[in-house]
Amino acid sequence: MKKVKKLISLSIAILLIVGLGASCAKKVDIHNPEDIEFYDGEELIALSLEMVPLSASPPAMMFTVQTPTASGSKVEKNAKAEIDYSNSADGYIMVKCAAATTKQLRVIIKGPSGTQYQYSLRRDAQFDVYPLSDGSGSYSVGVFEQIEGTRYATSINATLSVTLRDEFAPFLRPNQYVNFNTNSAVVAKATQLVAGKTDFYGKVEAIYNFVIETLTYDKQQAATVPQGYLPDVDAVLSRSKGICFDFAAVMTAMLRSQDIPTKLVIGYAGEVYHAWINVYSAEAGGWINNVIQFDGKEWKLMDPTFAATGNQGAEVMRYIGDGKNYKSMYLY
Repeated sequence: MKKVKKLISLSIAILLIVGLGASCAKKVDIHNPEDIEFYDGEELIALSLEMVPLSASPPAMMFTVQTPTASGSKVEKNAKAEIDYSNSADGYIMVKCAAATTKQLRVIIKGPSGTQYQYSLRRDAQFDVYPLSDGSGSYSVGVFEQIEGTRYATSINATLSVTLRDEFAPFLRPNQYVNFNTNSAVVAKATQLVAGKTDFYGKVEAIYNFVIETLTYDKQQAATVPQGYLPDVDAVLSRSKGICFDFAAVMTAMLRSQDIPTKLVIGYAGEVYHAWINVYSAEAGGWINNVIQFDGKEWKLMDPTFAATGNQGAEVMRYIGDGKNYKSMYLY
């Protein structure tokens, strides 16, 4: 892509903030009155993982990473699990099980929009990080332990009142799906790519071009990836290939490490389950969701997978640029 000279036009579409992620399950009704079962006095609910976004093509200066911490000043816990919301104002909570277990664990977060986000929880009694993608407001958080198959029992519930420091807080820090730290290879590479660049578009362009020119789509991985898959951004960078979830996670981690608010978006491109990104630009006046057009060459919706696998062909780029083809479902 040619060096950005002049911004011709910009179309911004504000997304309705909704939930879940690539390893998340569909919405669940925790209180379905039909066929309620109980285990050890707790009501059972059915939980199952959803699809992993795989699609390869459309259908027919180093910053100090803002590392999440479990400070322990605001905690809900019992003998089964712990929810640390000490830093909820920074757009995240941290959750862990009380003791290592072989059972599957889930976390369900319901924010002010009413959408339920479902995540897996690590089983080694170490903290996992979860974003509060719904902004300020009231959240309910539940931890659930597998009893059998898709039947889960409640380990702990908590209700949180969240006031974010700013709207960008959830989209500047690492979390379970965009997992990086100060020593990550993706952070070092991003810093190298933006060296000497001071403007927003120059930084984003450098990282975007690197991702679409360096990473290739891994068809074998797409055919074998398990449900509940989570990207390892440094591993993806090392092998220079991955699925669409990987492309989006790598670019999100790189941009966030350079203090550029970035949303990893999961949803549908046509009828294909897919992942892409949105970025925030103070110069543009908001979140850039749909069309960015530069002098000399159009730069469409930032969809690193389609742009890479389509080799920026005219048909693919037209598809990327048409926001009607994209339906955002989940943000993190």
